[in-house]
Amino acid sequence: MTEASLTGSLLVATPSLVDPSFNRTVVLLVDHDEDGALGVVLNRPTRVDVSEILPGWQDPASQPGVVFHGGPVGRDSALAIAVLASPVQDGEEPLGFRHVYGLLGLIDLDAPPEILLPEIRGLRVFAGYAGWGAGQLEDELAEQSWYVVPSTPDDVVATSPGDLWRDVLRRQGGELAMVATYPEDPSLN
Repeated sequence: MTEASLTGSLLVATPSLVDPSFNRTVVLLVDHDEDGALGVVLNRPTRVDVSEILPGWQDPASQPGVVFHGGPVGRDSALAIAVLASPVQDGEEPLGFRHVYGLLGLIDLDAPPEILLPEIRGLRVFAGYAGWGAGQLEDELAEQSWYVVPSTPDDVVATSPGDLWRDVLRRQGGELAMVATYPEDPSLN
């Protein structure tokens, strides 16, 4: 059983995690409980413009305005995470928005974009997601495959997603900031 939910946290791949699906990834956990976990990879942009698959959502999509590889599961489906412009008042979530953590939430992509545009300051569209069954993530954490660190809304809408792995580690300070300098291929060092 999960002791504490990690929903809203970032999983940052350790240098020892060499699985090509997750090497040097930053994963936002959008759900975590005793049944498992679900997250999206924040730093794997594709070359597919949001306008190609979801034309109504290209304007609110944060730059770069492309679809991201959210993970190896369900790549034929899309999900979107938005950052609200301001905190929810009186528990009233905007129509088409489901709160995840802080200012972050999942967007109903079937909702009319114009309803949400005034409520959000950015969003990211993901093809696929990362999923873990009951206890699976906890096993990976025990194996020290991931660093668990706090997220910020800006992580979701980072304009330089290719730098996110290093940027997130650097802002942690101490030993994790040093890990940010770890070479991609240590054998070339």
